Amino acid sequence: MYNNILLTVDLSDDTSWSKAAPTAVEICKAFGAKLHLLTVIPDMGTPLVEGFFPENYETEMAKSAAAKIADFANSQFPSDLTPNVHVGSGSIYKEILRVAEEANADLIVMASHRPELSDYLLGPNAARVVRHADCSVMVVRD
Repeated sequence: MYNNILLTVDLSDDTSWSKAAPTAVEICKAFGAKLHLLTVIPDMGTPLVEGFFPENYETEMAKSAAAKIADFANSQFPSDLTPNVHVGSGSIYKEILRVAEEANADLIVMASHRPELSDYLLGPNAARVVRHADCSVMVVRD
């Protein structure tokens, strides 16, 4: 039923993966699916903001994120499940959708924080992914 599963990870927030990662692993094992990990580096927003950072800041952030997600993959998953790692940059939900398409994902597994009153049921990124994804999305509550 599932061949490619995309798990989204915010490396600065353990709740983004503490329950979602074991869920994704179990689904991968059950279906013999390939696991893809994604972390996204948010963009700086505007060129004005970008001007306050060193010239190679975004490149260095991408390198650092790639190393961290690789370490995360090696330390958090069983040796028989070697995930493909992806680092996106820009709008979080847009990058999730882009990588899901690129990886031919048939399931996206992601965490959602406890909602604020303004979020109603899901966090803003999870809600956008659910609305716009071409594949199934499993939102795991923290």
